[in-house]
Amino acid sequence: MELNYQELGFKCGLEIHQQLEGKKLFCNCPTLNSDKEADIKVERKLKAVIGETGEIDIAAQHEMSKNKKFIYEGSSEDVCIVETDDEPPHELNRQALEIVLQVALLLNARIVDEIQIMRKTVVDGSNVSGFQRTALIAMDGFIESSLGKISIPLICLEEESAQKIEETKDFVRYRLDRLGIPLIEIATGTEIKNPEHAKEVAAHIGMVLRSVEGVKRGLGTIRQDVNISITDGARTEIKGFQDLRSIPKVIEYEVKRQYDSIAKGKKLQKEVRKAEQDFTTSFLRPMPGAHRLYPETDCMPVRIDKTYLEKLRKNLPKLLAHKIEDFGKKHGIPGQLAKEAIEYENFENLVKKFSKIGPLAIANALINIPKEIKTRFNLDSSVLAEKDFEEILTYLNDGKISKEAVIELLIKKIKNEKIDLIHFESVSDEELENEIKTIISEKPSLNIGAYMGLVMAKHRGKVEGKKIMEMLKKYVK
Repeated sequence: MELNYQELGFKCGLEIHQQLEGKKLFCNCPTLNSDKEADIKVERKLKAVIGETGEIDIAAQHEMSKNKKFIYEGSSEDVCIVETDDEPPHELNRQALEIVLQVALLLNARIVDEIQIMRKTVVDGSNVSGFQRTALIAMDGFIESSLGKISIPLICLEEESAQKIEETKDFVRYRLDRLGIPLIEIATGTEIKNPEHAKEVAAHIGMVLRSVEGVKRGLGTIRQDVNISITDGARTEIKGFQDLRSIPKVIEYEVKRQYDSIAKGKKLQKEVRKAEQDFTTSFLRPMPGAHRLYPETDCMPVRIDKTYLEKLRKNLPKLLAHKIEDFGKKHGIPGQLAKEAIEYENFENLVKKFSKIGPLAIANALINIPKEIKTRFNLDSSVLAEKDFEEILTYLNDGKISKEAVIELLIKKIKNEKIDLIHFESVSDEELENEIKTIISEKPSLNIGAYMGLVMAKHRGKVEGKKIMEMLKKYVK
């Protein structure tokens, strides 16, 4: 079934959650996410409270009705009594605040005059206190996309939840090391036009986040939630996306699910659903409302000084997209390869050290060739260490091997085989030309491709294919 998203009244917005480096948001514990054996253990049961509107939130009531016990474990390496809710929160982490302010300014948002910490009722056990501390930092931002401007109405700073380890019908076990890590939340408007557009917007916001120093990198440090609805449907929030590539597939499934339900006369309710690994969705809980928010009385409001804000604005980091473009032009490296090479911490040092090779050849050796080894030869190229690449690049830089030999030598490194350079010594131009003449005289009337194959078979790993072809063109018309 081909979907016409405009005719369906498709509305879609994103919520991006990104962890920050440094200290936790309301204590001095580091944001390690320690995997050390737990030496802190506590047990709790949580009860939802009435919010500022005088009612208990529907999602909180749903979780409370399960009547589960919560078991918390953590390492004292990065967990203290603030995480166990035995001590009030400390002052708001100003370093984390500054990172969020930079991101907000890069997203063209308006910074609030005063930051008020709020409590958001959460009784599924993921927050020991029964609420998550969150603060509105900026409003009314936007980004440009291929299909028009996307609004960013809200940018918040909040504390990360605990990590669920185990769940039964009677209890849930959580790890506390993640609890309290600073988390930036970015919410977009509903101008997203279709599933692929959602992926583009998420990728752009991710790029902005990676442009700012102090933002965590790696798996599990960023999460995307998607809010979807169609005409006569109901707003659905989908959580648990594995990566950007899954976003279009899950959105398409959810739109079809709502469309089929409406066609069968079903009344859809607002709800939170989970993105499954097969790109379907499953029910998690009712959609929470405004009843779960109320002020945090243990934290003082934070005023934003205008002079400080202007200083930040004048010294904003360059967007990663612009850095990649400049990096690519500087080193003569094309788009996607430049995007990956700029992430390679030691790249600039390698370019200086191996100046005879050129940045493009170094980038290929570090990035493209390991990928080729994995796909063509089904070998685990991740076992290659920095010293392995440097050894092979040294041979190449000293003229002891050709570029063609790099892949074979790296394979030998993976297999832990001895390297004998005698088998990979470069062939001189004179030797190569004489060889080509001999082959042509012995096997006349072949086409240029056939001669190319014969020469490559004899000198594979010793000479570049491009050089062979250039010489063949001199003798084969």
